[in-house]
Amino acid sequence: MAKKKPAKKQPTRKPTARAAARTAARKKSPARKVAAKSSARKPLKSKGRTPAPVKRTRPKQRIAISHHRDEDFKADGLRTYAHYRDLGVAAASNGLVQAHVIRLIGPCNPAEVSKLHFHDVDFQMVYVLKGWVKTYMEGQGETLMQQGSAWTQPPKIKHLIMDYSDDVELLEVILPAEFKTVELSM
Repeated sequence: MAKKKPAKKQPTRKPTARAAARTAARKKSPARKVAAKSSARKPLKSKGRTPAPVKRTRPKQRIAISHHRDEDFKADGLRTYAHYRDLGVAAASNGLVQAHVIRLIGPCNPAEVSKLHFHDVDFQMVYVLKGWVKTYMEGQGETLMQQGSAWTQPPKIKHLIMDYSDDVELLEVILPAEFKTVELSM
């Protein structure tokens, strides 16, 4: 049997001076230090910047159910020529929203009804449930709204009611529930 010769051990190569220099340069590189530090830094608060707005919490809301009953229409609202049926939304939303059905009492008397005004509100929407109403809105002019018509009135838009049918009923939704109405001279 023949004896095997032990395998020659390959000498380990020492890094060349050039490779060693590159590795050392990478380790000492200021760019590596900045990159390493920047990921570990906490964000700085900038002077002169306004803080992010705090998300406000809205009051808890509850369910509001309102069934139609003629005796719920009251003459206790904004207009003397109207009866209002509160839908319970203002109480249920803690004043966030108001919703009511308005019956305008006919026949229309333009001397009493047609007064230019605006409401200091965030949102207002009206839907005609029954009958018709003729309105004027600044920038829109005169518009006849009939059963099924709906419109929004931007905050503080000048408007007035010009005429309406004897049987008109409107659904009105307003934010916030409490608001100011300003009557203007024409």
